[in-house]
Amino acid sequence: MTPEVRDILAGMPAHRRETFELRLEQWWPDLHDAVTALYDGPDAVAANLVAIAAQGFAERSDDLHRLDERRLLQPDWFQRPNMFGYACYVDRYGTTLEGVGERLDHLVDLGVTYLHMMPLLTPREGDNDGGYAGKDFYSVRPDLGTNEDLRNLATTLRARGISPVVDLVLNHVAREHEWAEKARGGDERYRSYFHIYPDRETPDSFERTLPEVFPDFAPGSFTLDTELDEWVWTTFNAWQWDLNWSNPAVLEEFAGIVMHLANLGIEVLRLDAIAFLWKRLGTNCQNQPEVHAITQALRTTCRLAAPATLFKAEAIVGPRDLMPYLGLGRHTGRVSDIAYHNSLMVHIWSMLASGSSELAVHALASLPPTPPSGTWVTYVRCHDDIGWAIDDGDAAARGVTGAGLLGLQQWQQGKRSGAAIDHFRRPSPQLSLGLALRGRATACIDISDGVLADLGHILAASGDLGACLQEDALPLHSALLAGCSEQEQRRLQLQGGDDYLLLFTLPEQESLPPGCYCLGTGEQQQGLRLAAPDGTITTLQASGWQHF
Repeated sequence: MTPEVRDILAGMPAHRRETFELRLEQWWPDLHDAVTALYDGPDAVAANLVAIAAQGFAERSDDLHRLDERRLLQPDWFQRPNMFGYACYVDRYGTTLEGVGERLDHLVDLGVTYLHMMPLLTPREGDNDGGYAGKDFYSVRPDLGTNEDLRNLATTLRARGISPVVDLVLNHVAREHEWAEKARGGDERYRSYFHIYPDRETPDSFERTLPEVFPDFAPGSFTLDTELDEWVWTTFNAWQWDLNWSNPAVLEEFAGIVMHLANLGIEVLRLDAIAFLWKRLGTNCQNQPEVHAITQALRTTCRLAAPATLFKAEAIVGPRDLMPYLGLGRHTGRVSDIAYHNSLMVHIWSMLASGSSELAVHALASLPPTPPSGTWVTYVRCHDDIGWAIDDGDAAARGVTGAGLLGLQQWQQGKRSGAAIDHFRRPSPQLSLGLALRGRATACIDISDGVLADLGHILAASGDLGACLQEDALPLHSALLAGCSEQEQRRLQLQGGDDYLLLFTLPEQESLPPGCYCLGTGEQQQGLRLAAPDGTITTLQASGWQHF
């Protein structure tokens, strides 16, 4: 230990000093490895983080030190089957932090053991992204209470067997945050906390590969700040300034914030917007390897002082990028303890939409197992929009492409009704063609890559199907109705104002060459016959009507 750390711990009992020394011996390699991956001069950065941890350790209350020891003896405490989470807005659940403490019987009756209180630290005034534009990480929203109220509530929750959870936004701060104000005032130390550019040259270079998070109301990833007359990186909104995590001072600032919240009794920190921390030209600036090194550095610092405090990664990313947030390879057991299983959430809704579990079974089975030290938060819905977290490769492997894939995604985003994705329910993974009767007036063909066209036109080759239909070869109503039972025909006629889709399945091991045209229905009006230019006839078997 450095002389600075010894001085910090000098007033503590001998057994406490020994505890910190043993933890440092255990976790120093993890800390040094993490900062070495991030910064030049890692020794100095690691030493600063140890000093921050020592200060937090010295300020930690006796009951929290006891909680640390208990958690270290039961490292899987948060993975046990009785863990049941609840999320709420403090003002809506109990008006204030004190009010939440007066209304815990309901949560106890529900069996809640984990309470996520939505953003409660001081945000900017006005529009603040639901509290995720933080102005001060060291204070509570005045209308909700004080730091002491939060400490008291955490103590009460702990006594009732409930672990308190709060948000810590890592990617950005509000434009009104003290750091941003000092940066606008010309303080070079704080200017280096952000990504600030004198002109558009560098922002334009980055934006060639950057997706827009809010293209409708916050287009682009950079904002011209009128006070600075310079461009500031703002991934989410103009008043949310992205932090420059390549500056070790930012890491050290957040280590202090983590200590503060842990010593208030917070047991889980939800690391918001964690995927966006590291910026690299030529990439989408998400899920970069350095993100996991940053998490490891913060997690190890926290372990030195407050090992009872866990990290939860708010990484709403694709399934292939999700697992590293729980730790893979060199980061196994060293980063976040918990992560949102957003893939499972999306597949739950996809199964409801499609009526099939086939895609979900395939996709979820392909995920690697979680490391022993990590676990998922499984959930049905959260405050964020439902994100699209189905891997294109998984979808293609199960034959979900084109209109089916697009319709499913739009249904999850609330842009289409459940009926609108019935054409996803294909009876065969090989191929389905659908002939849709729209309001009993116009017929369309739906090819599985999503192309829709009037039958009044000869369709161009589409995807790998290359199928065309000719209007004059198809008696409209007779061919469409032929594949239906009498009951289905009556239902169709009664629902004339709606849109319907008749699915036809291509026999296995067959394909359609370009230039196919429809000959009409097969013998006894069973199926739909398509003729190829060489004279080969293929019969598609009707699978019945679906509402479209």
